[in-house]
Amino acid sequence: MKKILTFLLLAYSGLASAQFVVNYKKVADTYFENKDYYAASTFYKKALKITGDSTLAILPYGKERKTNTEDKVIEDYEGSIYNLAESSRMYKEFTEAEKYYSIAITFTNTRYRKALFWYAESLRANRKFNEAIDAYEKFIQKNGSDIFAKDAQKAILSSKFAIEEMRFPRMVQIKKMPNHVNGLGSNYAPVRFNNEIYFTSSRPIAIAGKKDIVKTENGQIQVSTKANPFINNIYITKNASNDGEISVKMMGINLPKDMEVAATSFSPDGNTVYFTAWRDKEKYSIYSSKKTGDNWTDPQPLGLQVNSKDFNAMQPFVTGDGKFLLFSSDRTGGYGKFDLWYCALRDDGSLGQAVNLGEAINTDDDERAPYYNVITKKLLFSTDGRIGLGGLDFFESEGDLITWSKPKNMGYPFNSSKDDVYFTASDAEGNRGYISSDRESSCCLEIFEVKKEYFSVSGLLTDCKTKKPLADATVMFTNYEGDQKTITNASGMYSFKVDRKRPIKLTFSKDSYFSITKNYPFEELAKADTLIYKDYCISPFKINIPIVLDNVYYEFNSADLTEPSKKVLDELATIMEDNAEMEIELGAHTDNVGPDEYNQELSEKRAKSCVDYLITKGISASRMTAKGYGEKMPIAPNTFKKGKDNPEGRAKNRRTEFKVTKK
Repeated sequence: MKKILTFLLLAYSGLASAQFVVNYKKVADTYFENKDYYAASTFYKKALKITGDSTLAILPYGKERKTNTEDKVIEDYEGSIYNLAESSRMYKEFTEAEKYYSIAITFTNTRYRKALFWYAESLRANRKFNEAIDAYEKFIQKNGSDIFAKDAQKAILSSKFAIEEMRFPRMVQIKKMPNHVNGLGSNYAPVRFNNEIYFTSSRPIAIAGKKDIVKTENGQIQVSTKANPFINNIYITKNASNDGEISVKMMGINLPKDMEVAATSFSPDGNTVYFTAWRDKEKYSIYSSKKTGDNWTDPQPLGLQVNSKDFNAMQPFVTGDGKFLLFSSDRTGGYGKFDLWYCALRDDGSLGQAVNLGEAINTDDDERAPYYNVITKKLLFSTDGRIGLGGLDFFESEGDLITWSKPKNMGYPFNSSKDDVYFTASDAEGNRGYISSDRESSCCLEIFEVKKEYFSVSGLLTDCKTKKPLADATVMFTNYEGDQKTITNASGMYSFKVDRKRPIKLTFSKDSYFSITKNYPFEELAKADTLIYKDYCISPFKINIPIVLDNVYYEFNSADLTEPSKKVLDELATIMEDNAEMEIELGAHTDNVGPDEYNQELSEKRAKSCVDYLITKGISASRMTAKGYGEKMPIAPNTFKKGKDNPEGRAKNRRTEFKVTKK
C-alpha cells in the first residue's frame, strides 16, 4: 500500500507542471454537474493528462446515488482529482476511485475531508476489508461529529462481518449468464415465465452520427462519447443457460416516447405484466400492460394507491397466488429512504391501500426489489441499511406480510462487496434462481444464476442401555447464526441441513436421560462432502438412584485417586458440563475389613477426593455433595456362609457412586 501511495503522490506532484486543456476541464465539469459521471471521468482524465481509459459504463436503474459535492468545482488540480475520484465512485468503478481518493486524502483543504470516507468505501468495495477498517477508523478520529461518522461505524462492523463470511462461505453456486444476455450497459431483474426469461437491459441502441449536446451556463457544447443513449427496456431470451445459439429481443410493449421501463413481474396467468417506468427528471412509477393475443396493450399507470407525482414507486412483485403486489417506494409514512410496501390485488384488478412491511424489514436507508415465496413464506430483498458485505445485500425473512422474523444476511458468495439486488426463483422452494450484481463489473449490473446447496447432519439416537431407538428426543443444533431444534421421529432419526461448513454443536436431550453435547469443528466438516451421518446414544437415570462409577480406585489404604480413576471422573465431568442444571451426590463405600470408624472416615475422605477433583475440572462445588457411607451399605456379601471370606463381594462393596439429586 505504501509503494502504491508513493507512486500516486509522485504522479500527482508531476501534474503540477502540466497545462490544463481548458475545454476538457469545462466539459468535465459540465458532465459532472449533469451527473453523467462516466463522461465526466473521461474528460477529467484528459484535462489532467492521465492516459488510459476505463471500461464503457452507465449508472444503471436501481443504483442511483445522490452526489455529495455541494460547492462549485474550482479551477485547480485538487478539485479535478477529487471530482475524478467522485465520478469513478458514482459509476461504480471502485478500482479507479480508490486510486484517486488515495491522492485526495492528502489534500489539506477541509472541503475534501470526506475523501477519507469514500476512500474507505472504495477499499471495501474492492474487498480490501482490513485496509478499509483502518481508513474508517481514521475518518472517525478526524471527523467524529460528521454525519458520516455513524455510517463509518456501521461500515466497520460490515467489514468485520465480510471478513468472517469469506472465511466460511455459504454453499452457493454462482454462474454468470452468457454474453448475449450480459451485453453492454446494465442487465438486471430477470424473471422466468413460460420457459422464457424477461430481463431489463440498458444496452446501447446504435444511432448513426448521434452527438451529445451538453448545456452550460455560456451556451452549449457538442461532444461525442462512446455510445448513447443507454435506454432501459425489457428483453426476452430463451435457452439463456445453454451453450447453443441465444436469441435476445425486445419485449415489444408500445412505449410512449422517451419512456424507460424495467423490472417486470407477471400475474400468475401471465396476462398482466407490471413494471417500473420513468422519463428523464420524472419520478419512478409502476405501470401495467395486458396481453391481447400476441401483443400487449399500451402501458397504464397504477392508481394513487401506488403512484404519485410526489414520490417514487418501483420494482413491483406479484405474489405467486396473485393476491398481493409488493414494491419499493420513498412515499411518506415509511421508516427511511426507500421502504418495502404491499397492497392487495383484487380479483377485478383494483388495488387496496398500500401498507408498509414494517420496521422489522425497513431501515433508515434503502430497501429494494422484494421477492416473496408464498410456499416457504420467505421474503428476499436487498438493503444497504444493515450489516452486510457492501452496497446492497440480500436479506431473508420469514413471515406473513404482517409479522416477520429478524432478516438474515444471505452471506458470501450470495452477496458480494458491491451491489446485489433483484432475486427471482426458478423453482418452487427458491433454491434456484437468478440475481443481479455488479460483482464482476467495473460499472454495471449483470445477471447470474444461483443455486443454493446444503450440508446434511443426521443420524440415529438410541438408549445406551437398551440399544433401542429413542423417539421424541430433542436435538438442538447450534452454530454462529443461532439455534435450530428438531425432535427425533419414531425411528429415532434426526436431521439438519446447513448452508455452510462452519463449526456446529449438537445437544441431545430427553426427560430422565443425561443430555450429551457433540461438537463438529471446521476441519471435520471441511473433509466431508455434503453429508455427515453419526449415531449417538444417551443414558437413562432416575432421581436419587445411585449409579456406580466403574473402575474408580484409590491408592492402598488411602483417599488418593489413581490415574485410571481420574479418566472415569473426567467422563462424569463431561456429563456435568452437558447437564448444566444437574446436582449430584458423590458417595464412597468400603468393605467390612477394619474398624467401623476407620472405614467411615476413609469413605468420607474418598468421596471428598472425587469432589475436589471435579472442582479442578471446572465443576462448581455448589452442584456437588460428598458423602461417605463406610461399610454400612454393602451391595454384595463380604463373607460367605460360615464366615468364609468373599473377595469378589468385598470388591463390589469398595465402590464409588453418584446419584442425581436435582435435574
